[in-house]
Amino acid sequence: MNTRVALPGLATGALGLMAGMIAYAGNNTLFGAVAGLLALAAGVAGVRLAQQLGEQAAVQRLVEDELRAVRAEAQETEERLRDELNLMETDDGGDDGDEDGTLTDPRTGLFSESFFNVALESRVAAARRHLRPVAVVLVEVVEGLAAGEPREAEAGIIAESISVTLREADTACRLRSGQFALLLDDTPENGAIWTVERIRRQLLGLKAGLTLWAGVACYPAHAFSTDELMQAADTALGAAREWRQDRIEVATAAVD
Repeated sequence: MNTRVALPGLATGALGLMAGMIAYAGNNTLFGAVAGLLALAAGVAGVRLAQQLGEQAAVQRLVEDELRAVRAEAQETEERLRDELNLMETDDGGDDGDEDGTLTDPRTGLFSESFFNVALESRVAAARRHLRPVAVVLVEVVEGLAAGEPREAEAGIIAESISVTLREADTACRLRSGQFALLLDDTPENGAIWTVERIRRQLLGLKAGLTLWAGVACYPAHAFSTDELMQAADTALGAAREWRQDRIEVATAAVD
């Protein structure tokens, strides 16, 4: 309970009690009347406080129910997508590559680009229905940049840093290009930046000499469709690559 909200009613009740005691001790009807009025005011304040707390609790329950519904829908959709992609994998003879639409990337164990594409469609559709943000982050990590010989960093280290950082509701994928794509549920721009920063710090603890570039784009702040969202994130990543140091770039705002 918010103590400040309850203070007026408590103070009024205390004054009413004091007035009642004075009226009783002095057999004073005026103080008795004052005590009655103060008690009435305290009762009204108590009713209003109860109404406010009830309304706050109701709003909180609605928000929590909506959030649970969004997460349940996203989880159900992704489970269905996993089943579909697993079926594709079986039909293709179980080859462990993304070119044929398989579920995971063989080098990292993260989801594949095929899974990312269908998951992105699902998440954006859910975000549109429930008026919630979703963020796409493209990450590229290289080593040897300081020596002028940049090369792709070890994929396993990057995947490990991503896996220990992301929430259960988020999705991490390794694209065919070697870049990593993150799909962050119910996450605005600031939250996406902080997530990448945590990944960067995790990488620093595993290996020195790595450089991380990232491009962030959010629905609906920067794009309204999946293609536009990916293009915005890719453009932001391109801007980050222009720096010879760790860099996180954010896409420009979408224009109606």
